[in-house]
Amino acid sequence: MTEHGQDRQHDLAARIAAAWQREQPHLPVGSIGILTRIRQAAKLLTDDRRRTLTRVGMDAATLDLLSTLRRAGAPYRLSTRELAARSLITPGAVTQRVDRAVRDGLVRRLPAESGSRAVPVELTPVGHAQVEAAVADLLHYEQELVDQALDADEQAELARMLAKLLAALPRS
Repeated sequence: MTEHGQDRQHDLAARIAAAWQREQPHLPVGSIGILTRIRQAAKLLTDDRRRTLTRVGMDAATLDLLSTLRRAGAPYRLSTRELAARSLITPGAVTQRVDRAVRDGLVRRLPAESGSRAVPVELTPVGHAQVEAAVADLLHYEQELVDQALDADEQAELARMLAKLLAALPRS
């Protein structure tokens, strides 16, 4: 058993590192134990989030749009440019998301300011209620997942270390 109770035989990262260490002993394999596990966790969490969002009746793109507006604070309104920047997606993707959310009554477009091409988008009361419910359900569920594996100090340390790793990664 490993330090965290996972049998090495069932730990893909450990098996990959051991195989490379055996086959090419001069290669550094330490990153495998970190990056392979991050990739595995990301895949499992992405799949789980998709299932959870289906259960709460929302897709990831809609959640992202509504959450971005909700986090902006009252009056829960941002321009399409601000939405694109905060969501890290293209203006075209924002337009598609907004079109779908307008159709579903979750947001409304407001008239653009004179001379501006950036259209303000605002949460409707229905969108506000849906994002509040979805986010509450999702965050409680995901906190339970983390709490099952890590105590509060471990969570804080992992968050700190991941932030440090992310800050050092190359950006394209």
